[in-house]
Amino acid sequence: MGEMFLSRQRQPGLATTRRNFLRAFGVAGGTLLTGCRSAQKAAEVPLARLPGRHSVLADQLVILSDFRIDYNHEVIADLKTLRGDVLSVLELEPSEQPVVVYLFENEQQYYDYLKSTWPMLPYRRAYFFGNSYELAVYTSWGDRVQEDLRHEFTHGILHSTLRTVPLWLDEGIAEYFEVPGDEPGSVKRQAVERLTLALTNGWRPDIIRLESLTEVSDMDQSDYEESWAWVHFMLHGDPTVKQTLIDYLADLRTTLNPEPLSNRLDASMLAATDRFSSYLGSLNTFGSPEKVTDLLRVPPANAARQKLANQEIAQKENSDRGAVSGLLDSLWNSVRAPWSSQAK
Repeated sequence: MGEMFLSRQRQPGLATTRRNFLRAFGVAGGTLLTGCRSAQKAAEVPLARLPGRHSVLADQLVILSDFRIDYNHEVIADLKTLRGDVLSVLELEPSEQPVVVYLFENEQQYYDYLKSTWPMLPYRRAYFFGNSYELAVYTSWGDRVQEDLRHEFTHGILHSTLRTVPLWLDEGIAEYFEVPGDEPGSVKRQAVERLTLALTNGWRPDIIRLESLTEVSDMDQSDYEESWAWVHFMLHGDPTVKQTLIDYLADLRTTLNPEPLSNRLDASMLAATDRFSSYLGSLNTFGSPEKVTDLLRVPPANAARQKLANQEIAQKENSDRGAVSGLLDSLWNSVRAPWSSQAK
């Protein structure tokens, strides 16, 4: 397993996050030494200490902190549920390799550690580090801790059971599972809105282009969102397409040089037209169709509010379905086109 950093980056003006990928050099136990830090720099800046006074072990998850966190805390319970969801949805075998979370008490302590240990790294809310020695997450407690931990812990789960994961798929799956909810798969409305706007301006999705990206520094916000859209489509569209993804992930358990996933999508996607179209009609920004049904069952305070709520939901569903349908229809056409041309 190669060494890597996967990190969360906040992009000004955007509600969703970006990640940045950086190569690291050398690891010994829980201490990371990178090529970015020279001996002279290490002498100038005292190393900040990693948190570790308190620990919580929950299945594969190990949280080390300098403040107490109850084992039954909702964040830990959510991460335990997340692990089950990732393994179940993607049909992955569980791994006993721990994913260690170094959870700093506040942002300043986390920043001090990053600055003293890796002074050349840009500041990010969270980092995931993975190699053959350790799978680790570095972040601090804060308003976005649940989202950050869900994203980075998903990386850890994937890399604990798979020998390799293509970058776009790694990030697309982490984006898919980062949103808390009763069930995975909630539609990221802002991502859909931005991608739909891009479509109207001439942009077209291209999974083969995504597969060519090997460094997160080459990815921009739309690449993360397109990766999420592909994962969402494959998991919620035609069952044959979902099985193609599941089989591909199973192969990643034993191979370090997998073929592109797009090589396997031609036949399965060309056979999925009718069911895929039905899926487009059911998708909406509230999440899965079942969640919308549950939402409509919530009794309002009075009949007038019920009528108004129904009207607002109907208007939003019509608007969002059209936007998402256009986006996913373009995804379908972008994959179908090369094989249609070959058939001619």
